[in-house]
Amino acid sequence: MQVHRLAHHAGLPLPTRRSAGAAGYDVCSAEPDLVLQPLERRLIRTGLALAIPAGYEAQVRPRSGLALKHGLTLPNAPATIDSDYRGELMIPLINLGTEPVAVTRGMRIAQLVFQRVERVELVEVEALPASERGGGGFGSTGA
Repeated sequence: MQVHRLAHHAGLPLPTRRSAGAAGYDVCSAEPDLVLQPLERRLIRTGLALAIPAGYEAQVRPRSGLALKHGLTLPNAPATIDSDYRGELMIPLINLGTEPVAVTRGMRIAQLVFQRVERVELVEVEALPASERGGGGFGSTGA
């Protein structure tokens, strides 16, 4: 995976997995220190650009510890970074907690998970084949 470090990422670590079994690569903020007020959303720069190989995507996901302890999460989780995007990786954060949250430069704010993307051909039909579940939606398979 090719990673380009932008000037405002200087001195910060590249995304890393924090354990041998970790699926996600932690990404840190390249912004000057800031405070997110309750229910405030802000786009956070990472100072990184990626060249994701064709056939893959990067999913941007919240960090569970920040979500649990502070209510800090992504409003569109998981977000998708497409393989043909070459701009700066930006992380939309929202504070769903009841207290202001400090986001400091170098703080791990999200994680990247790289996934294969299957290409399918959409075929319009007059009716869909039957299934056991049918059109049952939310809660239809049990509590």
